[in-house]
Amino acid sequence: MPATPSQHAEAPICVNVTRGSAVESVHRARFAVVDTQGQAVLAGGDIESDVLPRSAVKPLQALALVETGAADAFGLSETELALACASHAGEPQHVEAVEAWLGRIGCTEADLVCGGHPPNDEAARRALFAAGAPVRRVHDNCSGKHTGFLTLAQHLRAPTRGYAEAAHPVQQRVLGVLESMTGLADLPARPHGGDGCGIPAYGMPLGNLALGMARLGRPDDQPPGRQAACARIRAAMAAHPEMVSGTGRVDTRIMQRLAPAVLVKGGAEGVLAACLPGAGLGAAVKIADGGARAAPVVLGALLAKLDLLAGADAEALAPVVAPAVFDRNGTRVGALERAGPIA
Repeated sequence: MPATPSQHAEAPICVNVTRGSAVESVHRARFAVVDTQGQAVLAGGDIESDVLPRSAVKPLQALALVETGAADAFGLSETELALACASHAGEPQHVEAVEAWLGRIGCTEADLVCGGHPPNDEAARRALFAAGAPVRRVHDNCSGKHTGFLTLAQHLRAPTRGYAEAAHPVQQRVLGVLESMTGLADLPARPHGGDGCGIPAYGMPLGNLALGMARLGRPDDQPPGRQAACARIRAAMAAHPEMVSGTGRVDTRIMQRLAPAVLVKGGAEGVLAACLPGAGLGAAVKIADGGARAAPVVLGALLAKLDLLAGADAEALAPVVAPAVFDRNGTRVGALERAGPIA
C-alpha cells in the first residue's frame, strides 16, 4: 500500500536541526538495513509501505544494459557505466561524456526524452548563463541513464522512439530486473507514476529497495550473467563516483571515502539507498517530508552503527553526515544532528 500521512507521522524523529541550543526543526525518517534474504538488521518506522525510490534505483536499472550484452556490443567504458547510474551535476565532464556516447551509438541529443534543466553544479550553471548558452537535454541529470536506455534499444533492435514508455522493450527489460532484484513480481500493480525524466516510477516497500541494494552487492542467488553485471556496475560506481553524482556532492564524497565497501545513490524527495557489498547488506532511507538534507544524516548513523563509518573516515565525512548550519557571515550557528542513537 502507499505510504499515508499517518504512516509518515509514525516514522521516528531521526534528525534535529539545531540553532544554538534550540531545536528549530525536525525530520522524521523511515529506514531499513536488510540482508540478501530480506531480513531486517536495522529498521525504523514502517518499512512495508511503498515509497517511490526515484533515482535511487538507477544502479539496478543499469544492470539491463550490461547483462543483455549491450554494454559490450557498444564498447562502453567504466565511466559510461557510471553515467548510466548517475544523477549527474551537468558539469563539463558529464556533458562531454554523454555527447560522445550518443555519437558512438548513432544517436543525438534530440533522441533523449529526459527534457532538460540547468546544471545542478553551481559553477557549471553560472558558466552556462554567463555564456548565454541554452539549457540542453544533455544537462539533464538523467541524460546518462537515458543514453543507456538508447544503447539498450539499439542493441535489442527496438525503436529508439518511445523508449521511455512502459510497454517499450527497454522498459520491460528494466522492469524485469527491478522485480527480480527487489523480490517484487507486481511492480506495475503497485502505486506508480511518471518520474521527472519521463520514465515509469514504481512504488516499492522500503525494505525491498534495501533488498535490491543488498543483492547488487552480493548477488549470489542471481543468474551468472546478473552476477557479472552487478560486479561491473559496482566497479564503475566505486571507480568513478564523480560521474555518478558530481564534484562535492553527497554521493560522490561518501563513495570517494568509503567505496567499494559503501556505494550510495540518492533519489528525489529524501530517498537515499546504499549497497554494502562486504557486509552483504543493503540500506534505504526515506525522509518523510522529502527533505534531502536529512537523508545523509540518517545514513551516516546507520553506517556508524554497522561499523562502516568510524575514525578518520567519520571525521572526514562529518560535513556530509552532520552538516553545519551557517549564518550569512559564514559563522557556524547550528547543525543537522541525529536525534538519538539508532536502535
